[in-house]
Amino acid sequence: MNEIQYWIWLSRIEKLGSIKTQKLLKKYGHPKNIWNAKKEELLKVEGIGEETAKQILKEEYRINLNKYEKYMKEHNIELIHIYDKYYPEKLKKIYDPPIVLYIKGDKTILSEFSLAIIGCRNHTKYGEIVAKNISYEIAKNKIVTISGLAIGIDSIAHIQTLKAKGKTIAIIGNGIDNIYPSENKKLAEEIVKNGGVIVSEYVIGTKPQKMNFPARNRIISGLSNGVVVIEAKKKSGTMITVDFALEQGKEVFAIPGNILSKNSEGTNELIKEGAKLVSNIHDILEEF
Repeated sequence: MNEIQYWIWLSRIEKLGSIKTQKLLKKYGHPKNIWNAKKEELLKVEGIGEETAKQILKEEYRINLNKYEKYMKEHNIELIHIYDKYYPEKLKKIYDPPIVLYIKGDKTILSEFSLAIIGCRNHTKYGEIVAKNISYEIAKNKIVTISGLAIGIDSIAHIQTLKAKGKTIAIIGNGIDNIYPSENKKLAEEIVKNGGVIVSEYVIGTKPQKMNFPARNRIISGLSNGVVVIEAKKKSGTMITVDFALEQGKEVFAIPGNILSKNSEGTNELIKEGAKLVSNIHDILEEF
């Protein structure tokens, strides 16, 4: 067993979560010591009950770790853990930072000044035009962009950054070996090829499950210096990301939209509540 394999093991344990893992690391210091802990010792850690202790000791999480590491090496996938020098300070400051990040691409840009660009999957033509313009201009100003590699506004943000010869970060809600949606596999390759990076907190082999994506959204906002909302329905994944951004003390920018469009209900509401109204790139740049 080497250090990477211990971190892979820790990230494989289902339902452990960031908060409980932080408590375990505070007590034991390193995953190796958690690995060697007895059940009665684990139960003394705050928040670790009988079921969680059973999960930590489960044999199925402790096998084939060398195969995970081998796959990662063959496919240029790296692991950076929360103690790693490359782990971004911005992300450490959120309430529940991911303990491990699986990455493919240039990890150094994770710590650069960046803006998240988020919005509807089913965007309007107006949303598409605005997303193309804003994303391109942000990238042209040498700002790293962040989005979620989903169809819609996310994809536009990544594509326009590439067109502007900029660098972009794609945060995904499943294993980095399985790009979702599949139609964005080529886009993911282009992101890495052009100096960007694909990021996931989920171990290789993790399928894209519905519950993973709200958790993914806290990383999108956590890694950013600010969040630009193009279009958003009142109840949507986009607004979940905004909630995380506000909790994390990030700047929130919103594009005003058609008052008759459901896709603008969220953004218009944000502006009413104090988000910075954006009509051009200068409205964003002047804040920084």
